[in-house]
Amino acid sequence: MPSCPIIDFWYPNPMNTQLTIAEIESRFDSEWVLVENPQTTDNLEIQGGTVRFHSKDRDEIYRKAAELRPERFAVLYTGHLPKHAAIVL
Repeated sequence: MPSCPIIDFWYPNPMNTQLTIAEIESRFDSEWVLVENPQTTDNLEIQGGTVRFHSKDRDEIYRKAAELRPERFAVLYTGHLPKHAAIVL
């Protein structure tokens, strides 16, 4: 089915819109999110940015980042990590 520009006008695509961290967390609950050109604090805490991709599967996010090759990006998880989870950077 072809895309209708009127629908795109009335319902902006969150993938091309600057969102705050609160908007990202509410729209993409318990998902991995690829954020391009993230706005950060002096402590590098993410405040917002342009969502380029989101998925329940973390590996999909990294594949999409390799495909898109954004100059600056961040990967976020918007859910809660298990109590004894280890994070590897």
